[in-house]
Amino acid sequence: MNTVPSRFLNLSDNFEFAGWGSFMTFKLSTDEHKAGDEQVQAIQQQKVLGQFTASALAGNAVLGSVFYAFPSVTAVAGALSPISLLVSAITLFLWRPVMEELADALPIGGAPYSYILNSSTKAIALAGAALLLLDYAATSIVSAATAVTYIQGEVTLPFPAFVATLIILGIFTAVSLCGVKESARVAFGVLLYHVLTMLVLIIVACVHWSRTGLVQLQENWETVPAEPRSIVRQIFYGFCLGMLGLTGFECTPAYVGRIKPGRFPQVLRNLHLPAIVLGSVMMLLVIAIVPMDVTLGSANILSALAQLSAGRWLRLWVVVDSVVVLSGGVLTGILSACELLEQLSRDRILPKNFTNPLPFTGAPYLSVLGFVILSIALYASTGASLTITSKMFSLVWLTVMTLFPLALITLQFNRGRLQRTSRTPFSVIVACLAVAAAVFAGNVAIDQTTVGYFALYFVIVFGVFTVTQKKTHIIRYVYWLYDNYPSLHSWGPTQNWGTALIRTMKRMKRQPVCILAKTDEINYLFQMILYVRRNEETSCLKIVHFADEEDAVPSELEANAKILDEAFPELTIDLLIVRGTFDPATIAALALRLNIPTSLMFMSCPGSKFPYSVSDLGTRIICR
Repeated sequence: MNTVPSRFLNLSDNFEFAGWGSFMTFKLSTDEHKAGDEQVQAIQQQKVLGQFTASALAGNAVLGSVFYAFPSVTAVAGALSPISLLVSAITLFLWRPVMEELADALPIGGAPYSYILNSSTKAIALAGAALLLLDYAATSIVSAATAVTYIQGEVTLPFPAFVATLIILGIFTAVSLCGVKESARVAFGVLLYHVLTMLVLIIVACVHWSRTGLVQLQENWETVPAEPRSIVRQIFYGFCLGMLGLTGFECTPAYVGRIKPGRFPQVLRNLHLPAIVLGSVMMLLVIAIVPMDVTLGSANILSALAQLSAGRWLRLWVVVDSVVVLSGGVLTGILSACELLEQLSRDRILPKNFTNPLPFTGAPYLSVLGFVILSIALYASTGASLTITSKMFSLVWLTVMTLFPLALITLQFNRGRLQRTSRTPFSVIVACLAVAAAVFAGNVAIDQTTVGYFALYFVIVFGVFTVTQKKTHIIRYVYWLYDNYPSLHSWGPTQNWGTALIRTMKRMKRQPVCILAKTDEINYLFQMILYVRRNEETSCLKIVHFADEEDAVPSELEANAKILDEAFPELTIDLLIVRGTFDPATIAALALRLNIPTSLMFMSCPGSKFPYSVSDLGTRIICR
C-alpha cells in the first residue's frame, strides 16, 4: 500500500504505480539471429554515397549560394568584397576538424541533433533539432524563391512569384521521392553543370579583363573609404554576410550515416576548396569588370558580369545556371530534413509513420511531404517574403554552425572514451565559438530585425517539439486541474474525463525502452534509469545483460534490479539475461524480439577497444 501523500486530493493516483518487474533468462533463436543479420546488412546497404555524390547533395547549396550572397556582401563591403569572401571561406578551416571528429565518433544521420543526443540531454538535442529544421526549411525556400527572382529578371511570369516558388518545391519534392541514391545522381548532374558554367564564366571574364585592363578596377577601388576604421568595418560586415555564402556546408553531417566509411573528410574538402576559389575569384572579376553602380543596383551580379564579358548568350546561360543550381539547393534542404525527421521518429518525438518507405524507391514519403508542407507554411507565414525568410535564415544558419563546436565540447567532456581517429585541439573549438559569436553580432548590427524573426520561428518550432516530447506531462497537468474541480467529477459531460485521461497516459507510456547493462553496480544502473525517467515517456524499462553460456551473471545484478524496481514505482523494471555475444546482429535480433527499436536501447560509452561503431549498433549513448 502506498503511504506517500498524493498530489491529487480528490482522484486516485494509482495509475502512477506501473507494476512490479520480472526476471528472465533466455537465448535468441536461430531465426531471430538470421533476422538480426538481415537487419544489419540492410543498414550497411544504406551507405550508398561516395565522396562525389555526397558532395553533390550539399554542393549545390554551397556553390550555388554565390547567387544570393554576392548582392548582400557588395552592399556592405563594396570593392573590398573579395577580401571579405576570402576570409569567410578560409574561416571554415576551423570547422572542418570539428565536424570530422564528430562524424568519426558518431557517424549517425540527423546530425548535429544526433551528436547532442548522444552526448547531452534530449531537451538540448531538441533545441538543436528545431534550429536544424528551420535551417533546412529556409535553405529550400530561399533557394527556390531566389531562383524565381532570377527568372523574373529575364522574363515576365504569367503568375505570381510565390506560385513559381511552389512549382520548384513541387518538382524537387518529386525528385526526392525517388530515393537518396537517385536524388544524389540528379544533384551530381546539376553540380557538374554549375561548375562548367562557372569555369566558362571565369575564363571569358579573364579574357575580357586582359583586354580592358585595370581601368574599371581602379575606378571601383576609388570608392573604398580612406579611413582605416571604415575599411575594417566594411571588411568585417562583408565577412559576416560572406559566411552566409557557405550555407549548405552544415547539411552534410545530416546524411553522414549514408556516406561510405572514411569518405566524410573528402566530402568536406570537396565542398570547401571550390568555395574558396569560386567566391573570392568570381568577386574579384566582378570588381575588375563591372562598374560599382551596376553591381550595387543588380540583383544578379554574375549575370551582369556575363553580359559585360561576352554578351547576352553568356548572360542567359548564367541565368539558367542560377535557376538550376538554386533549385538543386531545394533538394539539399529536403534530403537533409528527411534524415533529421527519420531520426526524430525513431526517438519517438514524431510518429513512427515518418520512417515508412515508398515501395521501390525506399524514400520516406511522409518525411518528405511533411517537410515540404512545413516549408510552404513557413513561407506563407512571412507573406511569401524572401526578405523576411532570408533574415531569419541568416541567424539560424549561424546558430546551427555553433552547434558543432558545442556538440564537440560535450562529446569530449562526457564521451571522452568514445573511439575516433582524430582529436580536435580545444583552442580550435574555442576559435569556432568566437568566430560564430562575432559573425552573429555583426549580422545583428547590420540588421537588428533579424533577431526578432529568428526568435519567433525558433520558439514556435521548439515549442512544438517540446509538446510532443512532454505529452504525458501535459495530460498529467490537465488531470491535476480536473482533480481541483470536484464538481466536474459528477457532471454528466465531464464525469468520465478522469478515466479517459488515465487511459491516454497509460497508452502513451506503453512503449518500452531498454538499457544495456554491463555491470551490476547500483550507482551505474541508477544513473541510467534516472536518464530514462527524465528523457523518455515510458512506464516500462528493461535492463538487459548479455552473457555467454560459460559466463556468470554479475552476482548483485538481480538484487539491485529489484531495489531499483522499488525505488522507481512509476517504472516497471524487468531484468533480462540474454545468453549470447554482444554484437550488432544480436542487438538487432533482440530489438525484433522485444519490439523495441535500437534507437530506444541505451548503453554506456564504449571504450577505444570496442570493436564496433555506435552506428553499427544503432543504440544511444547516455552515460560515461
